[in-house]
Amino acid sequence: MNKEEIVSKIAEDASLTKAVAGKVLKSLIDAVSQTLAQGEKLTLVGFGTFLTAQRAARKGRNPGTGAAINIPASKVPKFRPGKALKEAIPKVEKKGKSAKVSSAKGHEKKR
Repeated sequence: MNKEEIVSKIAEDASLTKAVAGKVLKSLIDAVSQTLAQGEKLTLVGFGTFLTAQRAARKGRNPGTGAAINIPASKVPKFRPGKALKEAIPKVEKKGKSAKVSSAKGHEKKR
């Protein structure tokens, strides 16, 4: 879903014009951006928390030339999903776990 599609969804669900829904979305994005720029976190209960994290300086490589470069420390935005958001997403079973079957001698075999 892109910005235009989310604006249409907000407009439809809240019985707003697309222009008003666009302003609502812009206001939300601005509020999140300003809060993070001030070093604060923003929590929307049930949805999640927007926060900033500090990344340490590190060494890297220029993918084009392979030359070693120093990457400076930086602050990056992060999002931690809330319980309700996590529960709204269907679970996927992990692959790679083999079922164990007992043999006649009592030893377990992997299938």
